[in-house]
Formats: sequence, C-alpha cells, structure tokens
Amino acid sequence: MTSRTLLITGANGFVGAHVAEVAANAGHTVWAAGREDTPSAALASHITEYFPRDLEHTWDIPTGPDAVIHLAGLAAVGPSFDHPQRYLNVNSGIMTRMSEALLTQSRRPRVVVVSSGSVYAAPVAQELITEDSPVVPNSPYAVAKILVETQAAYYAERGLDTVIARPFNHIGPGQGPGFLVPDLTAALQELNEGESLQVGNLAASRDYTDVRDVSRAYLTLAFAPAHRHHVYNVASGASHTGHAMLLAVADALERQLPTLEADPSRFRPTDPAVITGSASRLSDEFGWAPTIPWQQSVREFATLTATAS
Repeated sequence: MTSRTLLITGANGFVGAHVAEVAANAGHTVWAAGREDTPSAALASHITEYFPRDLEHTWDIPTGPDAVIHLAGLAAVGPSFDHPQRYLNVNSGIMTRMSEALLTQSRRPRVVVVSSGSVYAAPVAQELITEDSPVVPNSPYAVAKILVETQAAYYAERGLDTVIARPFNHIGPGQGPGFLVPDLTAALQELNEGESLQVGNLAASRDYTDVRDVSRAYLTLAFAPAHRHHVYNVASGASHTGHAMLLAVADALERQLPTLEADPSRFRPTDPAVITGSASRLSDEFGWAPTIPWQQSVREFATLTATAS
C-alpha cells in the first residue's frame, strides 16, 4: 500500500474524526483544517498537522496533500430555513476560496466534495434513488449543496480533479444532537418512569450507513486511480423506520419501550414515507460495500453515550 497525504476540511465534525481515524489506520498521513483553535480529542490522535482556519475567508494551507476530503460548511436541513443566505454564503464561499487556491498549485490534489442525498427529489413508489434521479432544491441546505456541486463541475473544467459524494443518512459513535439516534437516546435516558415519550413520525423509513463505512467510501474516492463518473451515492441500499431505531436504542440502553405520544410539531407533512439510496455505482466500480450493520451502529452509539453520562 502506498502511503498518501490526506487533508480533511471541517475535520472537527462528527464525520471528520472518523475519516481521520480510518485514513491513519490505513497508513496515510492526515492533515486537518477546522474553524476551532485546536483539534477535538477524537481527531487529535489521528493527525500530524492541524490548521485552524476560517476557510470562508482564507485558505493559507501548505501544498502537499494528495487528496482533500471537503467536509467544511454548514450542515443540517432544519436550521437552513432560518438562515438561508448564510448557508449559501458559507458553503459556496469555502468552495470558491479552496478551489481558487488549489488551482494556483503546480501539484493539485484530488478534491472529494461531500454533498448530500438530500438534494434528490422525493422518490416515486419507493424506488431506489440513483445518481440519475431528479435533483430538487427543496431546502436552503439542498440549494447550497447543489450550488457547491455546480462549483465542483466548474472547477473540474478549469483543471481541478473533483469528484462528488452524495451520502444518505449516517449514524455511529460520536454523532451529535439534532439527528434521530442521538435524540432518541437522549430522550430515553431523560425519561422518568411512567412518562410518555414525545416522538415525531417514526413510521418514516430512511437509509442509514455507519459513519466508518461512509469514511471508507470517501477514502476510496480520494485515492482511486481514476473515476468513471463525477457523482457517487454513499448508501446502504436498505431503509429502516424510526420505530425500528427506537427499539434498537431501547434495547441497547436496557430500557422498556415507553408509551409513545405523537408530537405534531415534529412532523413534516411533505416527508416521503421511504427514502432508499443506491450505491451500485460505487460498488460496481470500486467494490465498496457497507460492513457494519445498522443495529451495531445504534448499539455502539447508545452504550457509549450511556457510559459517558
């Protein structure tokens, strides 16, 4: 195996630390850039260089990486509705700043631009979502991601080696609040005996992939000799209901399932019943496939959270 140098932007986030760990364990040299002054504890032991940077306004990172996994930017759909222009400015601004700087280098790294499966239109008749499925700007977050994808295509025309990853939902150890498994885990831990659990639409099914498998997919795209396509889905190919996730969390915490009470404020009337992604393009071309069952992902998150609390 040839050792490479990888730069991760937005490295202090949930995914960044896992990408760094997978890359370091594979023998690569890992550099990281983040808005924070210091790397997180989860990140620090896996990197050799850390660059505290506000990448919206400055790049100023030494040349040398063979690849960049670009995670920096504002994430999550919900908050984007309250700050639509901010999402556009930050995510697009970082992409511009980075790409313009990399174009000035004689040795240009490949850039894996991490987008999102949320850019797709709601599926018809529960069909698998492929890279050829319609893309719809259905939230400010999706608008920002589509814009960044367009920039990636533009900079590819100018000579930058870019490839786009569209991950669907991912789960695993270290995920923060605002996502299904962390929120269900926290809610069950805080629930007093005899109380009802307030929930949203747990009948909706989503495609969940462990963050470590997602990290492997990004590394595969970063260091592949070439790509036959410019866009690749990262997904498990199967969907599971929120209720199944709740049962798995309760089992991991050794808690009885409480009485459930629907909270109308947590329902989104336009939410599709089922979303399932197809990663056949990634699988057929590179042999990537998920290796960690979703039940294990949920169990590890819930048990580690319970131990830490």
